[in-house]
Amino acid sequence: QVQLVESGGGSVQTGGSLRLSCIVSGNIDSRGCMGWFRQAPGKEREGVAAIDRVGMRVHATSVEGRFTISQDNAKNTLYLQMNSLKPEDTAMYYCAAQYGDPWSSTSLRSADFDFWGQGTQVTVSS
Repeated sequence: QVQLVESGGGSVQTGGSLRLSCIVSGNIDSRGCMGWFRQAPGKEREGVAAIDRVGMRVHATSVEGRFTISQDNAKNTLYLQMNSLKPEDTAMYYCAAQYGDPWSSTSLRSADFDFWGQGTQVTVSS
């Protein structure tokens, strides 16, 4: 079992920045790739960024160059640095983890992830 707790969401204006954090606890030795997803009202959940245990990363095209995923394995924490925020970035952001294969590859497919946090709201106003 893996527990995920997100923080860092909030309300900002267009062009602003936020950094999301996700603290991971539980059976962390078996966790694999981790990722950030988001879901806006009336829309499907979409993958934003993912990172594997050795640091290989992938970012969605919509956030490439603006968002950066990173991790601090010593602190069991996942981050998402979000810069140049746009109103279309408004959504609930979720941290997620794959479980069972510590060497799983990066993925932006929500079906590949086993554990999810409760989410943190990000609102960007124009």
